[in-house]
Amino acid sequence: MEAAEDVVIVGAGLAGLAAALGLHRKGVRSLVLESSPSLRASGFALTIWNNAFRALDVLGVGDKIRKQHLQLQKLRVMPSATGEIAQEVDLTQQGKQRGPNEIRCVRRDLLLQALEEELPRGTIRYSSRIVSIQDDGGVKVLQLADGSVIRAKVLVGCDGINSVVAKWLGLATPSYSGRSAARGFAHYPDGHGFDPKFLQFIGNGFRSGMLPCNDNDVYWFFTWTPSENDKGVDESAAKMKRFVLSKLRGSKVPAEALAAIDRSEMSDVLAAPLRFRSPLSLATASIARGNVCVAGDALHPMTPDLGQGGCSALEDGVVLARCLGDALLLPDGKGKEEERIEAALREYAWIRRWRSVELVATAYAVGFIQQSDSAVVSFLRDRFLSGVLARRLVRMADYDCGTLAN
Repeated sequence: MEAAEDVVIVGAGLAGLAAALGLHRKGVRSLVLESSPSLRASGFALTIWNNAFRALDVLGVGDKIRKQHLQLQKLRVMPSATGEIAQEVDLTQQGKQRGPNEIRCVRRDLLLQALEEELPRGTIRYSSRIVSIQDDGGVKVLQLADGSVIRAKVLVGCDGINSVVAKWLGLATPSYSGRSAARGFAHYPDGHGFDPKFLQFIGNGFRSGMLPCNDNDVYWFFTWTPSENDKGVDESAAKMKRFVLSKLRGSKVPAEALAAIDRSEMSDVLAAPLRFRSPLSLATASIARGNVCVAGDALHPMTPDLGQGGCSALEDGVVLARCLGDALLLPDGKGKEEERIEAALREYAWIRRWRSVELVATAYAVGFIQQSDSAVVSFLRDRFLSGVLARRLVRMADYDCGTLAN
């Protein structure tokens, strides 16, 4: 069976759904191909900063997400060796771009559902895995695992860190950072009692954090550099939790944080290697070529140290929808459609390239400094750099990707 589509988006993650919804808001239909049988919500939660809320407001779902999640008031950074407060930053202070800063710990499933519910029925085609991409006179011919064929006028890869589309474009394979991450989610039926603060525990070879999502749910993460002694810790949720707690109990981490981890549910992926695309590769790579481009983790996989992976994916979706939507909506008299599409994707790539380079490079540097157990780095970090790094997190979120209108 063969079908023809104007815009095919591969992957129903944040970037894919944001791009599809942005195009829908502009009056352009797209088809989203998702390899899983339903929306994937692995990872429990993610930090959504003000730059991402600007994108969500443009897409029309920002207030819905706000109503479901607490606004965090403070970022508190504590060296795990001392447990003392090295820095506390106001997360609601006025930004330079537009309005006050804003950060919430958002449940991934609720965010994906909010985007999906705004799309027309039939936009997402589940259990649809691409096995090959071929070029036929400018049209991209997609062969799916079920034997069906789709001819796409525009192909957008939002298919994650192992992107088939990124590979087709020739982007370098993401690099391993040498670190891994574990994540969990604690539910308190009667309320958790945590203040609306983002707590970070840094140093001693790990970086950990805890954030309330709402009155009943708390999300936590733990990153570390695996060694030979850590083999087998990811064989079960129980072993993973014991490993995390053993690391934290050896440091000055508050008892209530330990209790939250102890009672939590672990992710299906107990320990995930943290990978990133090198800034040099991003600066020179073919983000877009002809009528094909990539967005989200397919474009800029990064370590989670800024909390900007999902935020930047939403930015991508809005920018892509703006550029591509305008090109597809112009009448035929305004140049050839194929040329307009190529120009639109070049514009998208130009806008997103350097923002992506800055985010990836900064995230890597922040993670290295915060997690380091080097005596020299620890001394400088705990006495001088904690405030610089904390404020850098806030500044990186003070960004406006624009609206859907040029």
